[in-house]
Amino acid sequence: MFMGEFHHTLDTKGRVIVPAKFRKLLGDKFVITRGMDGCLFGYPIEQWEKLEAQLDKLPLTKKDARAFTRFFYSAAAEVEFDKQGRINLSTPLIKFAKLQKDCVFVGVSDRIEIWDAERWNEFSQEAEDNFEEISEKMTDFDF
Repeated sequence: MFMGEFHHTLDTKGRVIVPAKFRKLLGDKFVITRGMDGCLFGYPIEQWEKLEAQLDKLPLTKKDARAFTRFFYSAAAEVEFDKQGRINLSTPLIKFAKLQKDCVFVGVSDRIEIWDAERWNEFSQEAEDNFEEISEKMTDFDF
């Protein structure tokens, strides 16, 4: 399970170090793609294959399903680590997540997320300010 928050730097060539804790769980290769809320999602191959199976069930006749899968898959890339534990992010992924120099890796159960540090701070502050209200709306979850 992925959890925790780690800060790293994106270099000018689009390379960023993945936290060692996450590298162990991701395996030699993993898939990274556009995520929700303006971040990137990274999945171990096994988890990606489960997600693909779910996406394959979406009806081709539905416009929203086609748009979602097209957008989701079009930027997806299988990545692997270099000797320093870095991955190379594509220009479309960097632009989508508006990644600048400072990045934040967040573990979220079955995936990792990569955020621009400023965007993460904004999201995190908003979530913190509304945590009790958000938790009250989660009717299927008990602490």
